[in-house]
Amino acid sequence: MQLVTVFRSFSPAEAQLIRSRLDAADIPAEVVNELAALSMDGYSMATGGILVQVPDDYAEEAKALIEAANDSSG
Repeated sequence: MQLVTVFRSFSPAEAQLIRSRLDAADIPAEVVNELAALSMDGYSMATGGILVQVPDDYAEEAKALIEAANDSSG
């Protein structure tokens, strides 16, 4: 099982919100690089941000859910 990045942010709160939405839709998700971003200023930029990742089988469904949430909030 490969993990795929479906969302990238520089805000830990935003990344956790997306992870929570995915979990609510029964899509297993995890947040990567969050602790490093919180421990050192600028580190999340150096690593490419805080990542929300899902197993590759769920990637398309997760991306669609994230897009739908962004469309309805904008």
